[in-house]
Amino acid sequence: MPSPTAFITGITGQDGSYLTELLLNRGYVVHGLVRRASLFNRSRIEHLRLDPAIGGKKLFLHYGDLNDTTSLRRLFRTLQPTEVYHLAGQSHVGLSFEIPEATCQEIANATLGLLEILRDQEQPVRFYHASSSEIFGAPLSAPQNEDSALRPASPYGCAKAFATNLCRVYREAYGLFVCNGIAYNHESPRRGENFVTRKISLAAARISRGQQTELSLGNLDAQRDWGYAPEYVEAMWRMLQQPSADDYVLATGESHTIGDFLAAAFGTVGLEWQKYVRFESRFVRPTEPVRLVGDAAKARAKLDWAPTTKMAALARLMVAADLAEPAS
Repeated sequence: MPSPTAFITGITGQDGSYLTELLLNRGYVVHGLVRRASLFNRSRIEHLRLDPAIGGKKLFLHYGDLNDTTSLRRLFRTLQPTEVYHLAGQSHVGLSFEIPEATCQEIANATLGLLEILRDQEQPVRFYHASSSEIFGAPLSAPQNEDSALRPASPYGCAKAFATNLCRVYREAYGLFVCNGIAYNHESPRRGENFVTRKISLAAARISRGQQTELSLGNLDAQRDWGYAPEYVEAMWRMLQQPSADDYVLATGESHTIGDFLAAAFGTVGLEWQKYVRFESRFVRPTEPVRLVGDAAKARAKLDWAPTTKMAALARLMVAADLAEPAS
C-alpha cells in the first residue's frame, strides 16, 4: 500500500515543523510549500531536510506562493496529495493592525484559492484549515466553543473569521472534507521571537545569564488560553482521520494573564519579573480581547484529544530550552 501524501503550507513555521515530524513518524510522504524568501528561514525543519534518509526521499519542499493559484493547481495535479494542512499566512495579531491588507490577502483570499483548487481535484482531498481563537475576538461569554458567535477584534481575526466561514460553506455546498481547527494560543521553544511568550522565555534566560537587563511589554492583564504546540498538531492530524469533516476548538480550558506567564517563566530562573519588566505603549493593541478561553469538549469526545501541558509547565519548558541554547 503506498504511503499517504500530505501537503503543508507554512511548513517552516512552528506548527508546520512539528506536524512534519508527526506525519513522517506515521509513514507519510510530506511535501511543503515555501516562499523564496524562506530560503534562510528553515531552521525548524533543517534537521529533517538534511537527514539523508528523509530529505529528498520522504520530505520535499516546493517553491510557491499562496496567491499564485495557477502554480498551485499545477503542483496539486503533480503531487495528488491525500491530505492538505493549510497553516500558512501572516500569523501575528498585533502586526495585522499595521499591515491589514497583506494580512487579509494571505489569510482570507489564499484560503479561498485553495478551496477552489480542492473543488477541481479528481480524487477527494482532506483539508485542514488553521483557524484561530481570534475569530471570537471580544466574546460575550466564556469559555467559547464551536457554536460561539464570531466577534473578531483585529484584522487578523477578521481574516480568520472569513476563511473559517468560507471553509464551512465549501464543506456544506460542495461536500468537501474540510475541517477548521479553532486553535487557541499554542506555544513552544520554536515560537518566533516576536511573539510575547517567546519574548518572555528568552528574556528570562538572557537576564539570568546577565545578557539582558530588562524586558519591554504592553498590556500585562491580557488573558489567553496557552497550550503546547506539539500536542495541538496531533489534534490536527486526528481531525483528518475522522469519518466526516467538522470543526473543533483546541484549547486547555484555562485562562491566564501575561503576568501569570511572566511569573512562571522568571520563576524558573529564580527571578522576580517585576524588577525587569517595563511598560511600553507601542506594544498595546488598538483593541484587545477580554478573555479568550476555549471549551475543547467536542475534541475530547470525538477526537479523544486533550492537552496535558498547561501554562506553567509550558513556560518552564520554554525557558529551559532557551537556557540550553549556547550563549550568544
